[in-house]
Amino acid sequence: MRKVKVNTIYKHYKGDLYLVEDIIYHSETGEKMVAYRALYGDNKLWCRPYDMFLDEVNKNGQKYRFKEVKIESRNK
Repeated sequence: MRKVKVNTIYKHYKGDLYLVEDIIYHSETGEKMVAYRALYGDNKLWCRPYDMFLDEVNKNGQKYRFKEVKIESRNK
């Protein structure tokens, strides 16, 4: 079962990168959500329902809406 990892970079199927900052909960419904920051432009902070973040979309050669990305340090 896939789980969202905090402090991890994910690639959206449209190509942009995002940093998951935290797992949060809607104050009225208690719905579990993902808070994630755009790693481009003005670095907006977004949230999306947890299950939707993990959705399968099969678009642009990517199986999931967000895919974990490993970025290696250049300072090895």
